[in-house]
Amino acid sequence: MPHRFDPTILREYDIRGIVGDTLTAADAHALGRCFAATLAAAGGKRIAVGYDGRLSSPELEAELVGGLAEGGIDVVRIGLGPTPMLYFAAATLGVDGGLMVTGSHNPPDHNGFKMVMLGKPFFGEAIQRLAATAQSLGPPANARGRIEQRSVFADYLDRIQHDYNGVRMLKVAWDPGNGATGDAITALTPVLPGDHVLINNKIDGTFPAHHPDPTVPENLVQLQETVAAQHCDLGIAFDGDGDRIGVVDAKGRILWGDQLMMILARDVLATLPGSAILADVKASQVLFDEVARLGGKPVMAPTGHSRIKALLAESGAPLAGEMSGHIFFADRYFGYDDAIYVAVRLLGILARADRSLDEMIDALPQVINTPELRLPCDEARKFKIVEEIHERLRQRGAEITAIDGVRVRSGDGWWLVRASNTQAIVVARAEAASEAGFAAVKAELAAELAASGLTLPES
Repeated sequence: MPHRFDPTILREYDIRGIVGDTLTAADAHALGRCFAATLAAAGGKRIAVGYDGRLSSPELEAELVGGLAEGGIDVVRIGLGPTPMLYFAAATLGVDGGLMVTGSHNPPDHNGFKMVMLGKPFFGEAIQRLAATAQSLGPPANARGRIEQRSVFADYLDRIQHDYNGVRMLKVAWDPGNGATGDAITALTPVLPGDHVLINNKIDGTFPAHHPDPTVPENLVQLQETVAAQHCDLGIAFDGDGDRIGVVDAKGRILWGDQLMMILARDVLATLPGSAILADVKASQVLFDEVARLGGKPVMAPTGHSRIKALLAESGAPLAGEMSGHIFFADRYFGYDDAIYVAVRLLGILARADRSLDEMIDALPQVINTPELRLPCDEARKFKIVEEIHERLRQRGAEITAIDGVRVRSGDGWWLVRASNTQAIVVARAEAASEAGFAAVKAELAAELAASGLTLPES
């Protein structure tokens, strides 16, 4: 029967809402029906479904599966686990798509869905079209889809472990943050070489230790304390569903996505010289320069894990990454964002290296930059602000990259303004090689934002 989704839950890259408010069990059932119709129209007949550790996920998964079967699609239920395990199932079980019930890194009362169809991410306009599909739903299909339960947990971990190629022993602290990677890390670490210290590895949808978002420094404090107390070589954290990674070195310093990409890219380019390496528009210029110095082809890409995943597949590049910690390996892997796999590849690199992670970080070119600055902005105004700034810069003949917002080279640095695709905010960032350059770049950024009615924060 016809159904109406709250329009706020249909996002650019996934479906997300507040359980019991903007997102209900009825929405999950209707999504199953809508996705079944969309998949069938594309020639698909069978789908894998998984869910994360949130308290609402089992009910939403059951309703989703019921809707898919009602729509005539056969369903393989893989159970509780991280989102990349669902991607693994979609890539290896001979199915035509995948649906993951997950709230990712959002608060405990949030939940949602991530989707793949026919080997490609399902996002953007495809998600928006689900609203119209829901409002035109008719009676259930004549033949109900079959439902089977199948675990891919062991196969998934075996595949990840297969690509570990370290030599020396490391001591590693792991923090799944009570998220969906907990059982996987508990099972994986005993078979990985080295000494492993686990915290917050019990899956608990209330996230009692801290919020499961490794891009927020305060969420890494417990990991930093563990690394220091246990004298670990590094610490590794995951977001709530395991597609984003956070890393701290032995000194407790946080490695952001672009710094981690420099280490990974160096290793990939050693075996695949001349390859393209993709990074999002928020990444440091140091990363793009380092890829070029190593003989690779740096490619600046739009922000958004679904966008980058699609671009990676189109380009044939072996590696891509975002500042947010989404890292994608197509080299020896499937090309989707899997933080546990990235962790194992990183450990292999460090366990073959003749220097420590903190020594690698010390050797990188030193720059001064802001974090990702998130400026609240009216939804209807955010894209217009970017357009205004772009036009002013164009008229002045500035050096602009406009693949996603406006990124401007200025003096010995750069600055960025882009509108978020998922929130009512404008994102800004600035970087330079010197204190004087940084002050100049920030002043230029602040002036452009002010001309369009926004104030740059002090930090």
